[in-house]
Amino acid sequence: MEPLRNAYQGITNIIRFNWHFYAMAIAFIYLLMVFSHSIFGAYSEVAVILSLIIVVLIATSLLVSYYIYDVSELYSFNWLSKFLVEPKNLVVNIHAGFDETSGILKSIFPETTLVVLDFYDPLKHTEISIKRARKAYPAYLGTLSVSTSNFPKENESVDIVFVILAAHEIRSEAERVSFFKEIKRILKPQGSLVLVEHLRDWPNFIAYTLGVFHFYSRKTWYHCVNTAKLTLTNEHKITPFIHAFFITKHGNTP
Repeated sequence: MEPLRNAYQGITNIIRFNWHFYAMAIAFIYLLMVFSHSIFGAYSEVAVILSLIIVVLIATSLLVSYYIYDVSELYSFNWLSKFLVEPKNLVVNIHAGFDETSGILKSIFPETTLVVLDFYDPLKHTEISIKRARKAYPAYLGTLSVSTSNFPKENESVDIVFVILAAHEIRSEAERVSFFKEIKRILKPQGSLVLVEHLRDWPNFIAYTLGVFHFYSRKTWYHCVNTAKLTLTNEHKITPFIHAFFITKHGNTP
């Protein structure tokens, strides 16, 4: 069986889908060096220092991303068996326009029906990186387009819902809470939600500097869980930069 992910796939995708950021950084460094004397006068060495800082920050973010997406156990899902029993009937995977996990989840749960829901909305999710990713990777077979508050599944019909590196794309607090309430509706009484996210914390700040503000804090996710009347039963650091929340409908453990 061929591997579901290629070597360097994660870091390659990051550069491929966000190349404009790196192009702007290179252009900025070039202009900084060319006009360093005009800008800083006798202190033109400041331009060199600033350029080096930019290079270090970019290199750090890329190295961390390579570790997360190509080296760590994130996509092996080895961490999953520590917290969940295998579902019996139905698994739902929800993403925000770019799906790297449905094929892997199907390989992990081959006897289980997998339903994939995509809440990508081009009017809300305007990041060019997502548009590029959607063009590069076809949707998983049978993927359904949905809103964040209306899933085409019956009440209490799903064993496990996965939301992997996607929920932070819901920028409205009210919409996030509605999203969690809709997940609660479709979960079986003994069902589980697996939420995987970067957090707005120091490790991610060191890795991504201002990019950390695209993520949310642990407190924000606690609020969503509590407001939707779900129960957080376990947490796990997959890496220092990636956090998994294991959430149940009524406080039960699998």
